[in-house]
Amino acid sequence: MRHRVLCALVPVLMVMTLVSGRAQAPSVSGAWIFTVDTGQGNGTPTIVFKQDGEKLTGQYEGQLGTSELEGTVKGSAIEFSFTINVQGQQAPVTYEGTVDGDTMKGTMNIGGMLNGSFTARRK
Repeated sequence: MRHRVLCALVPVLMVMTLVSGRAQAPSVSGAWIFTVDTGQGNGTPTIVFKQDGEKLTGQYEGQLGTSELEGTVKGSAIEFSFTINVQGQQAPVTYEGTVDGDTMKGTMNIGGMLNGSFTARRK
């Protein structure tokens, strides 16, 4: 009887271990200072994130103005976007990268026409 109970518990314990061992999405909530290089200019915007699970909302404030953003954090991968006004036209700005504790890095694109890279640190 004891052997049967033990055999029944082993698979349950293995599943629990696997589930608890999955990588948790890092918390990025709060203010971050970005350093952006597009090859045609640099900027240091401040981005404030609010995270709810994998969902991100927040605000970009920098050389491109001020804009509300939306995105996701899945594992260490982060992506978010917002829209800016360029000469009377709306242009999407997208960021994709990875989070490592209080830092992140990746690439960004403005309107499908201008690419760049970024690093960021928590403020």
